[in-house]
Amino acid sequence: MDIFLLGLGFILMCLGILGSFLPVLPGPPVSWLGLLVIHFTKSIPMNWWFLGITLVIALLVFVLDYIIPMIGTKKFGGSRAGVIGTTIGLIIGILFFMPFGIIIGPFVGALIGELSNQNDSKKAFKAAFGSFLGFITGTFLKFIVAVIYFGLFIVKIWEHKEPLFTFNW
Repeated sequence: MDIFLLGLGFILMCLGILGSFLPVLPGPPVSWLGLLVIHFTKSIPMNWWFLGITLVIALLVFVLDYIIPMIGTKKFGGSRAGVIGTTIGLIIGILFFMPFGIIIGPFVGALIGELSNQNDSKKAFKAAFGSFLGFITGTFLKFIVAVIYFGLFIVKIWEHKEPLFTFNW
């Protein structure tokens, strides 16, 4: 059962890292689930403080991911259309233009969104840049937290490797 839980935790960690870039998956909360799963093994003791602190951080980053792009968009004079365009551009960029689509897609989407909302292309370009900058900042923050959680996952497994990988026939 422990090996199954380790495998499930590893899958959740990988999905959490992917979720840092894909808007459909909440990256850090999924990574946190990977940390939670390994604490259900017999070999790794339940540490409520560790799980509580990492949960608070995951939820904080999850909320900030929605706030940071709005701040970036508003700082540069953007609108809701720019934020929506950023998300649509990301999805199209990931689906059709990988690996560069993950960078170019959100910017082009924000620019199209802003151009559809206002006539001045200079303002639209500036707002698109703000929306893009906010998106990149949020994505980077989610990615860093997901990678740190993956590192914590590996450390926890390494600390308890003897009971986890010792087979008693």
